[in-house]
Amino acid sequence: MLTKINNAAKCGMIPELDKDFIPAVLWDREFKKEVNASGRAKEVAIAVERTEESVSVIRTIVFDKADAGEMAANVRHVERLVKGLLWMRGGYKITIAGAPEVAEKIAEIYSEKGERAFDYAMMGRIYSNKMQIIACDLADAPAAKEPTKPLGRHLEGCRIGFDLGGSDRKCAALIDGKVVFSEEVPWDPYFESDVNYHKDGINDTLKRAAAKLPRVDAIGGSSAGVYVNNRVRLASLFRGIPEDQFEGKVKDLFLEIAKEWNVPFEVVNDGEVTALAGSMELNSNSVLGISMGTSVAGGYVNPEGNITDWLNELAFVPVDYREGAPADEWSGDLGCAVQYFCQQGVARLVPEAGISLPKDMKFPEQLKEVQKLMEQGDSRAEKIYNSIGVCFGYTIARWCEFYSIEKLLILGRVTTGKGGDIILAKAGEVLKKEFPEYADKVEFCIPDEKNRRHGQAVAAGSLPVIG
Repeated sequence: MLTKINNAAKCGMIPELDKDFIPAVLWDREFKKEVNASGRAKEVAIAVERTEESVSVIRTIVFDKADAGEMAANVRHVERLVKGLLWMRGGYKITIAGAPEVAEKIAEIYSEKGERAFDYAMMGRIYSNKMQIIACDLADAPAAKEPTKPLGRHLEGCRIGFDLGGSDRKCAALIDGKVVFSEEVPWDPYFESDVNYHKDGINDTLKRAAAKLPRVDAIGGSSAGVYVNNRVRLASLFRGIPEDQFEGKVKDLFLEIAKEWNVPFEVVNDGEVTALAGSMELNSNSVLGISMGTSVAGGYVNPEGNITDWLNELAFVPVDYREGAPADEWSGDLGCAVQYFCQQGVARLVPEAGISLPKDMKFPEQLKEVQKLMEQGDSRAEKIYNSIGVCFGYTIARWCEFYSIEKLLILGRVTTGKGGDIILAKAGEVLKKEFPEYADKVEFCIPDEKNRRHGQAVAAGSLPVIG
């Protein structure tokens, strides 16, 4: 059954350097066709709980009275949905209602020693609760509860906005929402084992901005990762810090920095700030922000202009269901977005395109080399961007199943220059040919370079409330 579904889920438009790519959106559609055709479809609800007052629920179907092949397909379908929901929505308590036999398999996979031990551990850390998988009858499925709240949009006073990336630290000084200074400082935090490298670098950036202001009234910032009340729950910037030092030296780092500056201070996921910046600039809601940089950051502003408490950590969301898909170097899982839509994705395709670069060249430098080749009209570089664009088009269709999107805000170093134009053109072509229902609904929005830098800084700086 898995082979049959895999073969039927092939792309209508083939990514030139990822010819075996099987989009999640097509795989699930083929799976549901097979289930419905069997005459043995049964409904299943999957709930992911963050708190008792915050629960996301989706419903799907699986084979009832499944044989071995159908059971494998059931588990594949539900497991990939669970994985996607964990990183799009977040949660430590997963309830699978209506299919106890599938829930049992998922519990084995998401366990301390299971295939998804990384996800099991990270959700436990993020939510300060041991992850658990629960089975129940469909009638007893939890009800959805999706709390939202406004974020940022405070522009009065003298503020600092900062953004911490994997290759640079950005900051800006703002007076009543106007940028009076902005700067990017290179750094390489990923594998630094001394947290003082991070702390000193962040404070250096803040001091540079503060020097351009008559006073500092508030500081707002963004960074890849998960932050709860300014506490670090999960962040790739601190991957080099030994695990046994995380609680003592990393978790409260921003609280310590805030205490030093003694002003209102707020740091959130960079994807949320991306979406907020887009919403502010476009004066629009239903915005999904995607940043293709060091990783794949996501953020969402809902139709009411508020944010949710969803994770939106799209780097870990499965987008490719093929057997033997590229592995994420951190989680070990296959076919996740981080291997397709960021610097790592470009570097992965470099040898496939026939481009020779030193093996020890870091991802940001590899991206720069590919961008140079693209500017020179090199067909090998063009193949890389073509492939990324096609995969991105299918992935946008997948995201449309989980987010209400009117504006798709796209930015990040991978999207700069001629290559970025190709990515968006190919993605748009995929939507028009294969998903016209989404092509007519979703508008691509790309800020110019000035607004890209300043918009993010203004949005980050607007996070804290003064007084």
